[in-house]
Amino acid sequence: MDAAIRVEALSKRFGRLEVLRDVSCAVADGEVVCVIGPSGSGKSTLLRCMNGLEEATSGRVLVHGVAVSDHGTNLDTVRREVGMVFQRFNLFPHKTVLQNLALAPRLLRGLTAAETRDRADALLDKVGVLDKRDAYPNQLSGGQQQRVAIARALAMQPKLMLFDEPTSSLDPEMVGEVLAVMQRLAEEGMTMVIVTHEMGFARRVAHRVLFLDEGRLVEEGPPAALFESPREERTRRFLGKVL
Repeated sequence: MDAAIRVEALSKRFGRLEVLRDVSCAVADGEVVCVIGPSGSGKSTLLRCMNGLEEATSGRVLVHGVAVSDHGTNLDTVRREVGMVFQRFNLFPHKTVLQNLALAPRLLRGLTAAETRDRADALLDKVGVLDKRDAYPNQLSGGQQQRVAIARALAMQPKLMLFDEPTSSLDPEMVGEVLAVMQRLAEEGMTMVIVTHEMGFARRVAHRVLFLDEGRLVEEGPPAALFESPREERTRRFLGKVL
């Protein structure tokens, strides 16, 4: 069977800058994969290629067997199945929390106002901010905004979720509340690819960890193996600085 996501010999250039170099990996349905590595190693670009926000220079990405970059592929259809949460929350500032969650399901899934409201309320309750349903984003803390962003992505009922350093813009005391929501999603079986600098979270939640450096996939493996006995010297040097 096809993996949820399959990356085949993926390379990406921005002019002369080669950001990804022949990266191949796969993510199974129900698997949680954390992507770690130094800044500038290509982690976020890999994630953006997975849902077609960036077009590969060579190689390809398949989401449930559909090649993202093929000319015949409807990217909008693919993206409906792939939720994405960014470093910045990207909420519509002029809309309430409820309106932020309701917009896409109404426009893209054809749900009624009552259906979208019920779904939004259930998701806001799930991430612990139901009491903020009528607030505007600027009335929320950073952690609350990021939890709303997660709920908004889940409102489309995606088959998998991509997280691009979702806690990097948060004050330290707000990080835990967002990671707790993500851990619950993992425990519920959501397929997830998470770019993160939170090594403790990766060790605790991931089924597998990918280590990228200078655009290359240097090493991958279960968290216990990669964190405790990495095979590659570059991985050992990186972990020696961050653990």
